[in-house]
Amino acid sequence: MGTITAAEVSKLRKMTGAGMMDCKKALQEADGDFDKAVEIIRKKGQAVANKRADREATEGVVLAATTEDKKHGAMIVLNCETDFVAKNEQFVEFARSILQKALDTDAADLDTLKNTKLNDQTIAEAITEQIGIIGEKLDLAYYGKLKAACLQPYIHPGNKLASLVGFDKENVDLQVAKDIAMQVAAMNPVAVDKEDVPQEVIEKEKEIGREQALREGKPENLLDRIAEGKLNKFYKESTLLNQDFIKDSKKNIRTYLKEYDPELKVTGFLRYSLTV
Repeated sequence: MGTITAAEVSKLRKMTGAGMMDCKKALQEADGDFDKAVEIIRKKGQAVANKRADREATEGVVLAATTEDKKHGAMIVLNCETDFVAKNEQFVEFARSILQKALDTDAADLDTLKNTKLNDQTIAEAITEQIGIIGEKLDLAYYGKLKAACLQPYIHPGNKLASLVGFDKENVDLQVAKDIAMQVAAMNPVAVDKEDVPQEVIEKEKEIGREQALREGKPENLLDRIAEGKLNKFYKESTLLNQDFIKDSKKNIRTYLKEYDPELKVTGFLRYSLTV
């Protein structure tokens, strides 16, 4: 085997993103064959992945984006172990490449996305390779998508929280769309309006209201009325259109939207946070 040059090591590093010493060792093991060296690095990634399988990956990035026409949007969460890696621009760019592939392919679900090709390997394989390069457990933990006449993403600074909101009309004013997306991110509603809250959630809230009233010593004949009052409070705090607008608490989101366009409707939203 000939001497491995610095230029060859640098070339392999650019191809794989692995460390200089890892690239040099891989080239030496592969007798200078670049394809074999890449395969060695990938196998090393699998070995590191197996070793770190029991580690917790609770840091990472939450990203959301739409297609250029704003009719198709997606959100992903790529977890890692440390905040140091989560803030690394190469890691963030890797996550963005996964999100872009999700948009390009309109993957049906998380498993489909993981098995989608990213360059010459699946996303799952690419993640395993990155585990070997970075040395931390990585996990593509969440993928969601929305379709609407107009979609607006919002990513909170730091990439720990993001939202995606759909509207039933095209060309919604950018500031209005951003305000609603920020509202979803900040206030974490459970549904667009009270009619959209699942019945099991409604029953659970009523049950909690009755139990609280009972503990407070309220008369039996008033429990249901008190529970309904607490349910209405829940609607106000937890459904998007009934929440107070974060920029002006004198109006709720329903009023804010009506001031812009009385017929504009929110069709749905996604929200994910690493800390919730």
